[in-house]
Amino acid sequence: MKYVTLFISMFLLWLVFTFSMQIYNVIIGLVAALIVTLLFGQRFLNDWKKFYNPLRYFWGIIYIVVLVWECLKANFDVAYRVLSPNMPIKPGIVKVRSILKTNIAKTFLANSITMTPGTITIDIIDDVFYIHWIYVSSQDPAVYTSKIIGRFEKLLKKVFE
Repeated sequence: MKYVTLFISMFLLWLVFTFSMQIYNVIIGLVAALIVTLLFGQRFLNDWKKFYNPLRYFWGIIYIVVLVWECLKANFDVAYRVLSPNMPIKPGIVKVRSILKTNIAKTFLANSITMTPGTITIDIIDDVFYIHWIYVSSQDPAVYTSKIIGRFEKLLKKVFE
């Protein structure tokens, strides 16, 4: 069943990206989806039933909205720090522990942190993220963990786990 899921999702993705229902486009999309399914079917979803859970897509949309909002806030924060005459920065590398278990969720979290201006994920070792932060505002791990990954982690857990 996971092969059928992968084939259908790849074909629908092809149609969305090409935005054309002409016969040659549909045939090429079917062939491309078949090739992807044959090559990568083993690596697709282990638990394919999760793929059909509509609640995951709802939380995915909420996650995108939160990510955009956090990026906007961080852009203004970094702009303030750059344009301020006294350059109020206190850079440092912080060690943050995550509760996420799947690799895809950890990857999304790391990329979300990196996409947010003022932070960049340096390394991930097991459940520990090493993050360079432009302004380390606290020495308490609970405080900076909630500031950096608090909102992202909760939503990504609902989407991927």
